[in-house]
Amino acid sequence: MTEQRVTIGDVAARAGVSRAAVSLAFNGRPGVSDATRARIVEAARSLGWRPNRSARALNRQGAGTIGLAICRPARQLGLEPFYMEFVSGLESVVSEHEGALLLRLVKSLDEEIELHGRWWRNGQIAGSVLVDFRAYDPRVPALSRLGLPAVAVGHPSLTGPFTSLWTDDATAVREAVRYLAALGHRSIARVGGAAELGHTAIRGAAFAAAIDELGLDAARQTGSDFSGASAARATRALLTSARRPTAIVYDSDLMAVAGLSVAAEMGLRVPADLSILAWDDSQLCELTHPTLSAMSHDIHAFGADVARTLYDLVSGKRVTAHPVPTPTLTPRGSTAGAP
Repeated sequence: MTEQRVTIGDVAARAGVSRAAVSLAFNGRPGVSDATRARIVEAARSLGWRPNRSARALNRQGAGTIGLAICRPARQLGLEPFYMEFVSGLESVVSEHEGALLLRLVKSLDEEIELHGRWWRNGQIAGSVLVDFRAYDPRVPALSRLGLPAVAVGHPSLTGPFTSLWTDDATAVREAVRYLAALGHRSIARVGGAAELGHTAIRGAAFAAAIDELGLDAARQTGSDFSGASAARATRALLTSARRPTAIVYDSDLMAVAGLSVAAEMGLRVPADLSILAWDDSQLCELTHPTLSAMSHDIHAFGADVARTLYDLVSGKRVTAHPVPTPTLTPRGSTAGAP
């Protein structure tokens, strides 16, 4: 092969690493072990490849940069505690690598696919973090064909060949239902997130199974788009139904706060008349009256774990899919015995 025909992809293939790892190695950036760097240099030497100045400048620009696209309305995302904590966890590791987080909000999955592809082809990113997986997610075949290094935040059943990190939502949902049942609640409802999301379906199936296992009233579930307004509408529908639940599990803290507001609006006392259980356990849960019981997990640590895994992947280290700690119950003032 002549020097003109050899590409960074050829070097990456010869060394058994990603193109981003080659960039890191030749730009003297952290994130590549000495052994991996030596293997890359030897592969380049044997192929007769040298990066030109413009390519080096471009690769240096994106060498430590992580791409993250989120398909949510900007106003809604600004109110969502989960993503604020998750991004702060990503940033804590990105700063250690002297990198950057390239964050963009998109309106559709097609727009997200095009965006990640453009970032990768232009050398703007070392790799991407993919979130909010759907069943048969179109991003899986499209982005895997590009050879994009990516870490997927989602259950392995949804994420195809990408290295995935996930929470065991099914186990956490079962714990939530068993806790409320132990308090004497026989009529428990759930206000879930966006129905198209994979983790919403996983939680929904676990909720229905737990209700059936414990012999409780028929499971009642209603959907939301994670916004407070949607959760409020869902809560009103539940609380005005003929068989009003005595406890409601929400898929996020923001949704639970909205539910608490609706209960007050309807003259119901929490927890005397209605128990409310939130999910994620951000600071919102301790700012309400009463304070909200929640299924708690360390979202900041989750984000940091995702970023570390992506940098390891980019640098050619062996990475494996793994769950992060399962959310656990934190009882507070919004749950009590059934009325």
